[in-house]
Amino acid sequence: MNAPRPHDLLWGMPASGLPDDAPQWAREVLLGGQPVVVRRAIVNDGWVAVGLRGQGRAQRLAAMMRLADIQRRQGPEALRWQAQSRWPALQALRSVTPLLDASGLAWGPTGAVGYQIASGSQVVHAASDLDVLLHTPQPLPRAQARELLDALDCAPCRIDVQLETPAGGIALREWAGLARRVLLRAAQGPRLVSDPWASLGRAA
Repeated sequence: MNAPRPHDLLWGMPASGLPDDAPQWAREVLLGGQPVVVRRAIVNDGWVAVGLRGQGRAQRLAAMMRLADIQRRQGPEALRWQAQSRWPALQALRSVTPLLDASGLAWGPTGAVGYQIASGSQVVHAASDLDVLLHTPQPLPRAQARELLDALDCAPCRIDVQLETPAGGIALREWAGLARRVLLRAAQGPRLVSDPWASLGRAA
């Protein structure tokens, strides 16, 4: 199995893998067979940094999972939604799928929408945004980023797209803006860079 990537969903973490002071809701999430989400952090060999989510923003917990405990892995790229829904975030995913598919880049929903599609847990609500991961292994021209942002802003809810570069993730809204440097999120921590596609060792 390839190494888990940020935003992948993983199943198999045992409740015994949580720290002793973990909240009860987190234990119930794992005992219920729900997945955890891979997050960015430096970890020791044999481990992956993950996050647990319950109901609402108040129920979030950072944790570590043993790679040996992974029973199933699901990347956002395989998640789609074509059914009708009353929630704007799911309506937005359905409406922008043709546009993002036409980009030729691998992409998929993350956040509450991705979690609900993959797990069946009802976490999307009327105020949910749509979070999208767009893999950009090659530099994306800023003019093209602005065009994409303009097209996505016509959706029925706010859409936050993260561009996944070889060095880490950046927000499409930032890259489409006018600032010379943007915030790059990597395992080593966030930092401002002028070229998100440069190697991590290169000065910004």
